[in-house]
Amino acid sequence: MAVSSVNGKSLGAGLAGRQQGFTYMSAMMLIVLMGTALAAVGQVWSTVGAREREVQLIWVGTQYAQALRSYYRSGTGVSQYPATLDELLEDHRFPSVQRHIRRLYPDPMTGSDDWGLTKSIDGRITGVYSLSAQTPLKTANFPPQWQEFEDMTSYADWRFVAEKAFLESSNNRPAGAPGSASAPPSNGPGVSLGTSLGTPLGGGSQ
Repeated sequence: MAVSSVNGKSLGAGLAGRQQGFTYMSAMMLIVLMGTALAAVGQVWSTVGAREREVQLIWVGTQYAQALRSYYRSGTGVSQYPATLDELLEDHRFPSVQRHIRRLYPDPMTGSDDWGLTKSIDGRITGVYSLSAQTPLKTANFPPQWQEFEDMTSYADWRFVAEKAFLESSNNRPAGAPGSASAPPSNGPGVSLGTSLGTPLGGGSQ
């Protein structure tokens, strides 16, 4: 009887050990599956955030391009572009300060106030572009004035130049006609942009 009791305890201990091992493996598999699911969700949200920032970049870039064009067209005498982006916010060429853009927007892709600048021969600013070297998710279906952005390999290749900004409104109203700029895209995971000016920044076709 003593031997039987010992064997029973050994058998019970073995079964308990196997059950504990099975429970441990099940818990580990569950953790792995949960980690994989969370990683997939994170990737989805990362993609959603990147696409939202792309939308914001196009909107902000267009605002800068329109503001640069407005600055160029509104000058008296020899037309010229600004030497700094600050001049879009406060244009002192007139008796009363003129504003061509509501605020100086940050780069949605980097979150920085620093932009790449395209310049004319005399060193004045004719356009802006993101300093992000990341590869865009968007490769097609751009607004008409930015169709050349298709298949670009980095956000830095999206050059928002003033010469193209007026195309957006050239078919709708002549230069100087009253109107309102479009509202910014809704804020998502990207940078807060604010609202657009209440006066048109684009001009008519030349």
